[in-house]
Amino acid sequence: MKHVKSLAVLTMLLVMTLAGCSQGAGSSSGTTEASSVTTLRLGHIQNEDHAWHLGSQRFAELVEEKTNGSVEVDLYPSSTLGSDRDLVEGMQIGSVDFALVAGVLSNFHEEYAILELPYLFDDNEHLRNFLYGEGGENLQAEMLEETGVRGLEFFIRSPRELTANKRIETPDDLRGLKIRVPNIEASVEGWDAMGANPTPMNFSEVYSSLQTGVIDAQENPASFITNAKLQEVQDYLMLTDHVYGYVQLLMSDKTYEKLTDSEQQAVEEAALEARQYQNELVSQQQEDAMQTMRDAGMEIVEVDKSLFREKVQSVNENLADKYGRDLYDEIVEMRE
Repeated sequence: MKHVKSLAVLTMLLVMTLAGCSQGAGSSSGTTEASSVTTLRLGHIQNEDHAWHLGSQRFAELVEEKTNGSVEVDLYPSSTLGSDRDLVEGMQIGSVDFALVAGVLSNFHEEYAILELPYLFDDNEHLRNFLYGEGGENLQAEMLEETGVRGLEFFIRSPRELTANKRIETPDDLRGLKIRVPNIEASVEGWDAMGANPTPMNFSEVYSSLQTGVIDAQENPASFITNAKLQEVQDYLMLTDHVYGYVQLLMSDKTYEKLTDSEQQAVEEAALEARQYQNELVSQQQEDAMQTMRDAGMEIVEVDKSLFREKVQSVNENLADKYGRDLYDEIVEMRE
């Protein structure tokens, strides 16, 4: 009887233990599900008010929605994960999953240098026709093969304009002007040919450098200027429209290959929808930024763009031969 009672007690303890385990699993089901969620990181250099960040937010929402919550995207604005170069290098090794990056891509895949040539595109329509056509698709495919970074979508940016603390109307007015430019060969050589003294510098350093006189001028899209509050340290905005540019939503191919087929498809669909959303935002933010600069007392200066365009033609021809004559000719021929 003692053996029977002992067996009964052991059996009861076993049942209670199993029941407890079962209840524990049930109560921690959220944790179990959370552990199956893939959380990815997206970085960019702009602040949280900028169209890049708002477009990133929309992308993150769409990814979570389209994957039924199996993939989440955390956002890291304001260079939290590093500069543009840091972000691309991070995607190559898989420490960064997504990023929004523009002209610095030419340091990783040379043909992107062609897109940075001053006065290459006539307007945003010309740019869209190239980026959203066969030319843009080929460029992304080549970059993926060469760098291990996957291009998801091109987002349109408003044109780059010049700001300074003096009025500039012709290239002669640029003589000796210390102007911040991104670390892109086309920008450096282009502004040098126009007569300025170009100084490559990270965007995060621009405000303080203008404030302290390290540089005299800078060039960026209107929304970049106001988001960085550069109207506080610059008096004139020159409508040079010297680059109609893009920012590219990129993804580490190492990350992409870890996703399921359905998750990969969801990411691609989310990128397309986010592109449409962000492009509409850019148009509105361009208008808002111009008004912000007027309200801050900046003088808006119309320039004869043909004078500036003429100065850079030899630079464009030389860099076309160096980085991609066929691509350059393809874009130029689309003007007709």
